[in-house]
Amino acid sequence: MAQPYDLPLDQLREYKPALTRRDDFDAFWNATIAELAKVPLTYERTELSYPVKGLKVYSVFYQGFNDARIEAILALPEQADPLPGIVAFHGYNWCVDGDIHDTVNQALKGYAVLKMFCRGQHGESQDNVVSSNGHVAGWMAKGIQNKDEYYYRAVYMDAVRAIDILAAMPEVNADRIAVTGGSQGGAITLAAAALSGVPKLAVADHPYLSNFERAIDTTPRGPYSELNDYFRRHSGSPAIETNAKETLSYFDIMNLAPRISCYSWLTIGLVDDITPPSTVFAVYNHITCDKDIAVYRYFGHELVPGSIAPRLQLFMDYLQIPAI
Repeated sequence: MAQPYDLPLDQLREYKPALTRRDDFDAFWNATIAELAKVPLTYERTELSYPVKGLKVYSVFYQGFNDARIEAILALPEQADPLPGIVAFHGYNWCVDGDIHDTVNQALKGYAVLKMFCRGQHGESQDNVVSSNGHVAGWMAKGIQNKDEYYYRAVYMDAVRAIDILAAMPEVNADRIAVTGGSQGGAITLAAAALSGVPKLAVADHPYLSNFERAIDTTPRGPYSELNDYFRRHSGSPAIETNAKETLSYFDIMNLAPRISCYSWLTIGLVDDITPPSTVFAVYNHITCDKDIAVYRYFGHELVPGSIAPRLQLFMDYLQIPAI
C-alpha cells in the first residue's frame, strides 16, 4: 500500500516547519487562561443506570469557558483509594452514544474517566460564543476572522476546565491525571497539555488541527476541506484568507507544542488522508519534553489494534502507584 500523497518516513522524521506564532501568542493564551479562571469551578453529577459491576457512571455538567454549560460522562470504579484519572476527548462531530461504552471500558482498568462533549457537537454542551463572521457548514471557520471568537478558543479552555473538574473530585488523585483522544480529540489532548499544568501524560492519536498551512494545501478529505470551502467562497477578498490564517495560527497545535511539559505519546498511520502524517510530525518535532511517536505503515485514520497495549502500559507507568 503506497503513501498516496505525503512525505516518505525518513523525510517526515526531519519535517519541522517554522512556527507561525505571532508575537503576542503567549500573551493571548495567558490572558485566555486568566479569563477562564474567573469562571467558578463548579459541577453537578447525576448517576446513570449502566449494566456493569464495580463502577458507577454519571452524567456531569460543569461551567466551561464564557460560563457555557458543558456536558461530560464520568465513570468511577468503586474503590477506597484515590483514583488516577483520565480526561478524554472525542473526534470531530463524532461521539456516538456519548462514547459511554468506551468510557466505561477504560474505567474498568482502574481509572476515573471523564469524557468531555465538545460544545455544540454533542449532547447538551452549549456553544455560547457569538461569531461576528459567517462560516460554512461545520466548526472550522466559526469565528475565524477574530481570534477571540474562534471556535477552538473556547473548546481548548473547556478541556482545561474538564481537567480541573476531574482533579477536584474527592475520589480522584489530582497528582495522577492524563489526557487522551484521537483526531480532534488528539488535538484537544495536546492543547490541554500545553495550557494546563496538571496532566502527567498526554496520549494523542493522529492529532488534528496542526500545521494548517500544509493541511489546507494537501489533505485529500475530511474537515480541513471546510477551510478550503470558506476561502473558495471569499476568493475575491484575499484579505479574508490572510486574516483567517492569522487567527488559525493561535490555535495550531504545532505552535502550542513547545508549551507541553508532560510526557507525550503520539500515533500516526502513514496512509492517513484526514490528518496528514506530515502535520502530525510537525507537532511532534516541535515538542521539546520527553516524547515518542508510534508510526503504523499500513494504517490510516483509525484506531490501530497494535497501539492498545502500549498505551495501557503508559497509563499504568504514569498514573498507577506502584505496589509497596
